[in-house]
Amino acid sequence: MNNFKLFISLALSVVLMTACKKDKTEDPIPQNPTVVATNQSNNAIDVARNQVVSVTFSKDMAPATINATTFTVMQGTVAVPGSISYTNKTATFTPTSVLAPNLTYTATVTIGVKDMAGNALLENYLWRLTTSGSTSALAAVQLGAAGDYVILAKTAINNNPTSTITGDLGLSPAATSYITGMALTNATGYATARQVTGKLFGADMASPTPTDLTTAVNNMVTAYDDAAARPKPDFFEFNTGNIGGKTLSPGLYKWTSSVTAPTSFTISGTSNDVWIFQVAGNLSLSSGVNVVLSGGAQAKNIFWQVAGTVELGTNSHFEAIIISKTGVTLGTGASLTGRALAQTAVILDGNVVTQP
Repeated sequence: MNNFKLFISLALSVVLMTACKKDKTEDPIPQNPTVVATNQSNNAIDVARNQVVSVTFSKDMAPATINATTFTVMQGTVAVPGSISYTNKTATFTPTSVLAPNLTYTATVTIGVKDMAGNALLENYLWRLTTSGSTSALAAVQLGAAGDYVILAKTAINNNPTSTITGDLGLSPAATSYITGMALTNATGYATARQVTGKLFGADMASPTPTDLTTAVNNMVTAYDDAAARPKPDFFEFNTGNIGGKTLSPGLYKWTSSVTAPTSFTISGTSNDVWIFQVAGNLSLSSGVNVVLSGGAQAKNIFWQVAGTVELGTNSHFEAIIISKTGVTLGTGASLTGRALAQTAVILDGNVVTQP
């Protein structure tokens, strides 16, 4: 009898244990979503002003719960206006306009954000970021003696007639013979040409021209290095390098590859504003593309530092100081208000080039 009772007791224990395990399997504890990443780390500094703010969750979320109430970006007590999108577990806040320079912003996702099963974040999640740039005016690139020339090159200035050039031309260390297509008339220390309202200088001309050109070329290289080394860009990889149709406000821009303009674009600012564009690749304008200045912006305050080549398409119009580590080519009929300063050659083809 005692053995029978023991058997029944053991059997009941097994049944109860099985039932408990079954209950735990069929009724799991809900797993709340968490934040697994943000595109800026907490307390990040020197964040480009044109960047979006995004957050990635551990689970698929209910898109309707991610909105202007549950995902906010604040500067102090002021909400930043913007739009919110969600895809592949990532919510993205895109500001309506670029963030202000050198300010701290706080991004927050709240417990109102829920996954597809209705499980919410256990607590609000926030992170802070500080934008790049400066509240003070961007300093212009100092050209030194290189600023005495509308075209300055090291290896050649080649022209397919007939161009119209206003300003002086300089070539060094290459000799005057590498200035072609100009029909030069030699004078002491310089030359003239019917296509040029100004003077032409070559490294083999009478003193003090060789020394002056050496100084100008050295200043050109210094200006290039200065522009390339400017830190804390306001805009990083702006529109992934396609600036066609865009309006570019004052500031420092940086691209790690090439920049293209398939359509016209605008540079907008006051007469005292400065733009510096750092381009690690090439810069190219398509045929017929125009650079439009608005608000008083001046070509003399716009600097393109380009590591690769610069190509201005047929009948295009450009306004800026070009400081290229390699060459500058103006397509047939293209015009430039500014300067072409190249560490190799400048190639012309029936162009209008005017110093700013």
